[in-house]
Amino acid sequence: MPDITVSRNDDASRYEIRLDCTLAGYAEFDRRPGEFRFTHTEIDHAFQGRGLAQQLAAEALADAAATGDAIAPYCPFIASYLTKHPLDGVEIRLPNQG
Repeated sequence: MPDITVSRNDDASRYEIRLDCTLAGYAEFDRRPGEFRFTHTEIDHAFQGRGLAQQLAAEALADAAATGDAIAPYCPFIASYLTKHPLDGVEIRLPNQG
């Protein structure tokens, strides 16, 4: 069974998912005072179809929520994930649709 880990890389401003120590994808964020802005999520083509994007989103959002900061889903994947998996007690700041 492969070893899958998700970690926050503050220097690169992203959460990274690794499969057996190989970078498989990431979710970029822009951290501002009181807010995590998720801006882009990407899974390498070689790793697609394994549910890694959902695992990455779940763990990244849980970690960001644990800080007490609001979450702003600028990334369409993260926004879609949140509509299907709402986070109780977390402020979600939807970007302006205008």
